[in-house]
Amino acid sequence: MAGLTPEPETPRVLDPITGDGTLIDDPAVRPPLVLGNHSFHDITEIVCGYAENKPGRWWLPAFGVASSIAGMGGLFILYLVITGIGTWGLNNQVDWAWDITNFVFWIGIGHAGTLISAILCLLKQKWRTSINRAAEAMTIFAVICAATFPGIHVGRQWMAWMLFPIPNSNQIWPNFRSPLLWDVFAVSTYGTVSALFWYMGMIPDFATLRDRACLALKRNPDGPTLLPFIPLRVAKLRGLVYGFLAMGWRFSSRHWQTYERAYLILAGISTPLVLSVHSIVSFDFATSVIPGWHATIFPPYFVAGAIFGGFAMVLLLMIPSRELFPNMKDLITLRHLENMAKITLVTGMMVGFAYSMEFFIAWYGGNVYELDAFINRATGPYWWAYWTMISCNVLSPQVYWFKRMRTNPLVIFIVSAFITVGMWFERFVIIVTSLHRAFLPAEWGMFFPTPIDICIFVGSCGVFLTLFLLFLRFLPVFAMSELKAVLPQASPHYHPPAPPVDGTQAAHAQKRGHGE
Repeated sequence: MAGLTPEPETPRVLDPITGDGTLIDDPAVRPPLVLGNHSFHDITEIVCGYAENKPGRWWLPAFGVASSIAGMGGLFILYLVITGIGTWGLNNQVDWAWDITNFVFWIGIGHAGTLISAILCLLKQKWRTSINRAAEAMTIFAVICAATFPGIHVGRQWMAWMLFPIPNSNQIWPNFRSPLLWDVFAVSTYGTVSALFWYMGMIPDFATLRDRACLALKRNPDGPTLLPFIPLRVAKLRGLVYGFLAMGWRFSSRHWQTYERAYLILAGISTPLVLSVHSIVSFDFATSVIPGWHATIFPPYFVAGAIFGGFAMVLLLMIPSRELFPNMKDLITLRHLENMAKITLVTGMMVGFAYSMEFFIAWYGGNVYELDAFINRATGPYWWAYWTMISCNVLSPQVYWFKRMRTNPLVIFIVSAFITVGMWFERFVIIVTSLHRAFLPAEWGMFFPTPIDICIFVGSCGVFLTLFLLFLRFLPVFAMSELKAVLPQASPHYHPPAPPVDGTQAAHAQKRGHGE
């Protein structure tokens, strides 16, 4: 279980029709959500094993590369603060440029986590149990990366506190009519609620890890120390840390009752956030008078695009994880991947519909400036970015119409990578192509990113991957109680199979059947 045995995991032979046994189309048969005939104890050993045992040989090199990239991004941010935002490629024509593109991109990435955790929880979708914890973690890490860019693009970063309504001697108050201030409240609320939702769901698992660490310390008081010159036992440190995070959880009936009630309340609070946060982000553009931005379709368009890109990122992270971690294929099955691929296909078609409606509204509205802005997107100097967006976001998900494609992890991984690239280009196209052609030809200009722009964005990707690798290493990746709840033996009508009998027992049974 999860590294407790040295032999490699036995490869599973996939059925051409049902795959790993979960791709069953018969409505009279309920496909399993967890494979391997695992018991409750097995689930505990597998999930705790990811945090307790040494990771595979791949983890440390991957963490070293990701943290190095994150450190490089931090150095370039420090250089930006010292030198000024003139090191960026922004100019008077395209003054939002690369940093706001990255901000909207990262905010969109975090939406799938709240959708999986909150909305699917309220809809009683049990297949969410294997992916909700990782998706919630991805939400927190994406919000952290997104919050970096508004903080550094203001120029005088030490004055960023003035965004908040704090009384001061200069009587300088934020402009509450500005959508940029709405972002401050929306993103901070979204990050706070998502963090509470994520942390509260892990409290029972933290208690399990705490108790296992204490038991390991009792069994082996002379276990390994943290470092040769630090006599602190690893098991004791784990017990202290997980015990602090467990907040006194004792698995009592009252604890579970309060937990279930609070989890449902947070799911209800988080559901409107999925719709409101990215709608408010879209108001940054929709409330302006810039051609290409001033459109009422932006709020639903941005929400659909955020869910689209968020699910692609979940697949992009979890497909390699299920290949690298032992027994994870039993918990994240092909049915999970297919369901997420279907959601990606639906939201991708919604995004493609929004792309076409933008052109229709510009033509039907009779505004020559609006129509020219969209024609310029498709045929102007940034045509390559526009058609990259269309190819990645609209064309690549169409392969999911074929069951063989949407159940192939390699195909899903490649399409998810294309979608992630395409969603970044969508934000780039919206921001840059609408600004580089102003009302007066004398104000026209081009935007070219500098190495500082590129390295800071790459550094944010490094921060995201570093945090996700730490999550995989030290925190419970799956909700153990929810996984156990979907096992067959959790049903009150479950009857365990009869134990196998040898030849002697069979003979006695036969005699008893004849009355002998």
